[in-house]
Amino acid sequence: MTAPPPAFRCAGIYTAAGGPFDLAAAPGQCLTIMGPSGVGKSLLLRALADLDPHRGDVFLGAQQQSLVAPHRWRQQVVYVPAAAGWWAETVAEHFSDFKVLADDLHALGLPVDCGTWPVARLSSGERQRLSLVRAVALGSPVLLLDEPTSNLDAESALATEAWLLARRQAGVTLIWVTHDAAQALRVADVRLVLEHGGLHEAAHG
Repeated sequence: MTAPPPAFRCAGIYTAAGGPFDLAAAPGQCLTIMGPSGVGKSLLLRALADLDPHRGDVFLGAQQQSLVAPHRWRQQVVYVPAAAGWWAETVAEHFSDFKVLADDLHALGLPVDCGTWPVARLSSGERQRLSLVRAVALGSPVLLLDEPTSNLDAESALATEAWLLARRQAGVTLIWVTHDAAQALRVADVRLVLEHGGLHEAAHG
């Protein structure tokens, strides 16, 4: 019998922008984080992924971030920036098996043959959607999404929201930074607001 995905939480996290920040997410939950520009939303996600120095600790089930090798932690807790990096010439070279992704590409409005395209050909919106596909293909239990639809038109954004939310059926936890209050209402199980005084649940409505 397959073990259930682990819960994800952080306790007393301090980043360069402040703290303490605490959050907890059950497997398959989507938590959104909103707050003014510059308050430290991206810094918090980067701390959760162990990409930046921070105080406090993060837990994935019984695993404690500070006791796990950083590269192994990031295989399980994947940070997806709004503008992800690309290091090879063509799209498919960034994937272990691009051929199995046809359904995902179709759901996101991307042509199946885009694997043969040079990365330089991609628009910002195509890069953003493909970086999400790349992250999901890793099969990680936690995705840290930093403005994942910021470069998309309204129709593409809604399709991407639906595709991301479908990952929850497999128990994937989504921690989703957004500036769009309407989006937060659509996608979140729990809506959080990050302010200089900490992280708290948004008012209902």
